[in-house]
Amino acid sequence: MNTESAVEFATASRIHMGLAVRDLEKSTAFYRVVFGQEPTKTRPRYAKFEVAEPPVNLALNEVGGATGQNNIVAHFGIQVKSTEAVRAAADRLTAAGIAVDVEEEVTCCYAVQNKVWATDPDGNKWEIFVLLDDHGAQHQLSAGECCSTAEGCCGEEILHTTAGQRETRGSATTVCCSPAQAT
Repeated sequence: MNTESAVEFATASRIHMGLAVRDLEKSTAFYRVVFGQEPTKTRPRYAKFEVAEPPVNLALNEVGGATGQNNIVAHFGIQVKSTEAVRAAADRLTAAGIAVDVEEEVTCCYAVQNKVWATDPDGNKWEIFVLLDDHGAQHQLSAGECCSTAEGCCGEEILHTTAGQRETRGSATTVCCSPAQAT
């Protein structure tokens, strides 16, 4: 009996997530844009993305019941290495007609980040972010639990983009996140 993985991937391990989705076609289209690739496997009511960068195995399982915000998940994220990669993701999502929230130099979870948020067809929030400064003690944060609102994490000034149209949204109501400020 074989004791080794039947599939190859570059890292010693990778994250696997299985998401319940209401509409497999819409969800597959969303994740095709997020990851910039086609699914590696499709079956009735099932699609899988095996992504090399970032190393993740994401399975989409079409269900008839509750999905997205009905589940107890705050959000998912992909950490990248540059603001350019964040902007490329935002451009890719926007070009596909997916609404995004762009946050720049925002202090969240005791770190300064640039990020873009998008919501999949089932209401799951995704952030693609670069960590610009990890010395959180240097940044002023308000008291409370970080990233605890339904709006997602962070952002006093959010740029909302849908199909290329940008508008400024007012302050998000968060308990810990504010524009980067040294104390």
